[in-house]
Amino acid sequence: MDYLEKNRYPIIGGIVGALIALCIFTIGFWKMILVLFLIGLGIYIGLFLKRTGIIDLFINRK
Repeated sequence: MDYLEKNRYPIIGGIVGALIALCIFTIGFWKMILVLFLIGLGIYIGLFLKRTGIIDLFINRK
């Protein structure tokens, strides 16, 4: 268990790298780039909405 705690980030990085490689070989390079771009865009929009509080204002209005 000490080994896993000591090398947590390299293990996580290896797993993420393997998943990305699997996706690239499965769906192709350009489709994978598109998926990563859309994920990044979604994260950016989510952070923007959280910072501005637009969603909270919309939900809490009566």
